[in-house]
Amino acid sequence: MTLYAAYGSNLDPARMSERCPHSPLQTTGWLTGWRLTFGGEDLGWDGALPTLVQDPLEQVFVAVYDVGPKDEATLDGWEQADSGLYRKTKVRVSTMTGELVVWTYVLDAYEGGLPSAVTLGVLADAAEAADAPEDYVGALRRRPCRSMGL
Repeated sequence: MTLYAAYGSNLDPARMSERCPHSPLQTTGWLTGWRLTFGGEDLGWDGALPTLVQDPLEQVFVAVYDVGPKDEATLDGWEQADSGLYRKTKVRVSTMTGELVVWTYVLDAYEGGLPSAVTLGVLADAAEAADAPEDYVGALRRRPCRSMGL
């Protein structure tokens, strides 16, 4: 088993349980020195995709899951790591019990572009389901976005 830090839709324990039923939630914490941003607007079907970039002044709320090999392969497919859209990187997460070395996915594309309102809603709902602080969830809900235009 390896530790995985979710910052997007996988923050939601119910969603993660559906995708990776053998990967229990271990804890939540903060990815310090990184910020949530968006990129690859031309790669997403409804706007820019969520990702992380290093930023010494920021932090991102994450959920840490203990992921087995089968579920890791499922996640790789879900996040399109097998096609190169996202790549895995090791990061340190600060939790109430100390630091953990975990892996997470980072978009392999340039930062920039706006996510859709739907994407931001999914991220905010997932953060809320993971018991992220209210100010963090609120900041997600207030981020600039583009509508689908449908």
